[in-house]
Amino acid sequence: MRLQRRSALVVGSIAAATALVLAGCGSKATESGSANAESCVDTSGPTIKVGALNSLSGTMAISEVTVRHAIDLAVEQINAAGGVMGKQIELVGEDGASEPTVFAEKAEKLISSDCVAAVFGGWTSSSRKAMLPVFESANALLYYPVQYEGLEASDNIFYTGATTNQQIVPALDYLKEKGITSLYLVGSDYVFPQTANRIIKAYADANGIEIKGEDYTPLGSTDFSTIVNKIRTADADAVFNTLNGDSNVAFFREYRNVGLTPQDMPVVSVSIAEEEIGGIGVQNITGQLTAWDYYQTIDSPVNNAFVKAYKDKYGADKPTSDPMEAAYVSVYLWKNTVEKAESFAVPDVQKAAGGVQFDAPEGLVQIDGDNNHITKTARIGEIRPDGLIYTVWESAGPIEPDPYLKGYPWAAGLSS
Repeated sequence: MRLQRRSALVVGSIAAATALVLAGCGSKATESGSANAESCVDTSGPTIKVGALNSLSGTMAISEVTVRHAIDLAVEQINAAGGVMGKQIELVGEDGASEPTVFAEKAEKLISSDCVAAVFGGWTSSSRKAMLPVFESANALLYYPVQYEGLEASDNIFYTGATTNQQIVPALDYLKEKGITSLYLVGSDYVFPQTANRIIKAYADANGIEIKGEDYTPLGSTDFSTIVNKIRTADADAVFNTLNGDSNVAFFREYRNVGLTPQDMPVVSVSIAEEEIGGIGVQNITGQLTAWDYYQTIDSPVNNAFVKAYKDKYGADKPTSDPMEAAYVSVYLWKNTVEKAESFAVPDVQKAAGGVQFDAPEGLVQIDGDNNHITKTARIGEIRPDGLIYTVWESAGPIEPDPYLKGYPWAAGLSS
């Protein structure tokens, strides 16, 4: 009966997911009153189940497969070191198939049928928005590992990727310092790019930057001839790119085909990491810029050990990247929080989360108990001919998360 009651509660929330995806942005995640939702998590045996929910097929697989690999690596390392509170982690994997509704359905399965203690995964904001009511209704935990548009906080989601003031705002500050006075915006047609560009336009208006154009294309689009020609004729100083998935392959190939170069009109991307470069073709993207918080080339003992462990497991030619590092970090943050709480129960984990730290490959991170985001060091990188990204600028230290941009007067009204 317990499982049936919980399952019915979660299934009912899937219908609400579509409305959240369509509404998209700017609203506070609902207080669902789900604290009393019953859990079917079994803590009586020698193992504890957790879920991994990533796109292993569809347009987002180019990015998300390596995130799954990083989750697997973290679980393997934690188990080898004795597990969590003496229990070995049993990982239950599911394929979100690059479809928000599938993410919601698989999240419900992991929570109510597999009875996992936490879920690690998601990439697009549409997938996260679709899953959010599922986790809130069931009072379950999602660890979301990808940079996103901000303007959200939920007691049931831990955001281990960057929020806006840890990625997009530093990128805009960098461009401004470099003398950029005009931008062209191009993105995929869903929540993250649309909301990110609202923020970029508000920043631009307050900082004397002209927006020369703004275009969106569906996820998976491969024809960029019209958009790239519009970019070329607009003659902006730079392009801010919020395309996701394999659309970036077609975009950068077309960009190069028409003769646009990083020297003439650089592109700053916030969703391209080391693993996408091979698919795009390094010759098509060398010299372009990225904004993230982690690169494989960070030279520190912790990161060097992480890179070696990943390559030892998956191959010397397999790079590490920001989203997969954030996913790896998320598993350790869950472990550290459970051990601080001395409990796998969601209310106990939520109460204990504030101040939990992990010495991550990107640097020391810490959970902000007020909004469930973590501190991050912002980095601007340049893609080099070896296919790796090298830091050309970084913040002075970890940046406190400000998902609603309360510290920026120009952002007033964006979250309404």
